Amino acid sequence: CTILPFTRLKGGPMDFTPGIFRMKITDFAPGGQGRQKRATIPNQLALYLTMYSPLQMAADMPGHYQKHMDAFQFIKDVPVDWSKSVYLDAEPGEFIVVARKDKGSDAWYVGGVTDENARNYTLDYNFLPLGKTYEATIYADAPDGDGFDNPEVYTITTKTVDSTSKDKIHMARGGGFAISIKPVE
Repeated sequence: CTILPFTRLKGGPMDFTPGIFRMKITDFAPGGQGRQKRATIPNQLALYLTMYSPLQMAADMPGHYQKHMDAFQFIKDVPVDWSKSVYLDAEPGEFIVVARKDKGSDAWYVGGVTDENARNYTLDYNFLPLGKTYEATIYADAPDGDGFDNPEVYTITTKTVDSTSKDKIHMARGGGFAISIKPVE
């Protein structure tokens, strides 16, 4: 997920199915010895932004979303097409952070994902228009979150931001963050 934006996605959108909320997949494996996806829930939310696909879906089973309806709200809110994309920071194979403006409104969305290394990222909101105020809802890895050992914990915070704001965001191993940024009227 930290390589495809620089390879396959250079040619245009691709079919990709993010939004997995249950990382330990044992239900369908013989003897319950299934596999574990190496990602966190905020990582899966961020993929709706880092992997451009104008046809999106919720890829997990409905029962897996029921325990996390607060995080599922991001999937309900995130648009599928954009009027502007700004790649804020990236290192192929390590991490990517992208901001996208909704094609049908003045809302922005930001997503960041990392590889198997945890990292702290300072998000600069300088891509936002000057003089406008926004409400940002931040879906981030919890302090004890980990894409290998504790993938289903996260935090959701809401704050007011503008083009001069900055946020320090922790991405767990296999983690990430997703932000919905809507104008304050």
